[in-house]
Amino acid sequence: MNTEATLGQYYQTDSVIHRLDPRVKLVGTLLYMISLFIFNNIFCYAIAAVFLIVVIILCRVPLTHMLKGLRPILILMLFTVIFNIFFTPGEYLWQFGILHISKEGIKTAILILIRLTLLIISASIMTLTTTPNRLTDGLEKLFAPLKLIKVPVHEMAMMMSIALRFIPILMEETDKILKAQTARGAGFDSKKLTTRIKSLIPVIVPLFISAFRRASDLALAMEARCYHGGEGRTKLYPLKYAARDILSYVFMGIYIISLTAVGIINAKISLVNAIADIVSK
Repeated sequence: MNTEATLGQYYQTDSVIHRLDPRVKLVGTLLYMISLFIFNNIFCYAIAAVFLIVVIILCRVPLTHMLKGLRPILILMLFTVIFNIFFTPGEYLWQFGILHISKEGIKTAILILIRLTLLIISASIMTLTTTPNRLTDGLEKLFAPLKLIKVPVHEMAMMMSIALRFIPILMEETDKILKAQTARGAGFDSKKLTTRIKSLIPVIVPLFISAFRRASDLALAMEARCYHGGEGRTKLYPLKYAARDILSYVFMGIYIISLTAVGIINAKISLVNAIADIVSK
């Protein structure tokens, strides 16, 4: 079991990215993720990678610490790449039965691998540079207009914040249970699949019990502090935009404009090449 996931953890240091308003980081992360799906070519991904590298340098979080977030999904990434390489139709380079390798499959696999890597790292940066409390405040402020239609914005933001905070706690708890069960002779390393599945039961049951116990303790603590939702609550540190936040929005605007320009140019080049192929035939 891998317990080195970075999603949901906060890395304590002083940097420009850490000092940004949480709303800027939430909006920026969302726009970045959307851009990875809209602009689907290697040139746009190169711009996205350069943008992310600049952010990584500014946030002053070790790159090795961020790359830990990729480890839990390595199997999923590997499966996705293999599936696209062997089952994507196109100009075949090799074929055996239903399996084949095509140029389009290799290209698609590379693009998906880059996209997943950038997605995980960008999400990790947001949680590594923002405390759960600041994330809650940012989410609540962003979704404040939904209060007009009676949406419980504060409660939703609180639940998301608690979920993020519980990720590293539950993973640490899982690691402790695994070590305890291994000391008792659990066969996690057995070659038999049935034995390995059966050995997970002594892990899952105490993990669920621990999770429910923590949830109950948290509920009692909130009730003891007279927590009754977001109505009438004020902030000790109200969110206010600073000059660096405005500059960040400008930076993101330049990024989106650059991607759009490169995407349009690439689309025109592809159209010209297609027309040229048709004429030549």
